[in-house]
Amino acid sequence: MNAPVHTRTIKSGNSVAVRLPKGFAIPADSDVVMEKTGDVVTLRFSLDLAEEKRRVREMLDALQALPKPPYIQKREPFEFPDRPGL
Repeated sequence: MNAPVHTRTIKSGNSVAVRLPKGFAIPADSDVVMEKTGDVVTLRFSLDLAEEKRRVREMLDALQALPKPPYIQKREPFEFPDRPGL
């Protein structure tokens, strides 16, 4: 994970822009999604939903191909502590 970097915004036409430092570089012409929640702006790559669905299906198929366990281990019942006021 990269350490926080402080920078300033710049005016670009009618928009405000932030130049990404080399350590945060992403490929040019990448599809990205921006979200703003309060004072936090999140920038992430846009997902190809068909590709993500294929990868999840592939993972599920691999999990279903695993052999079934010979038995299921029983657990002792868990006793919740008495915590008045919660």
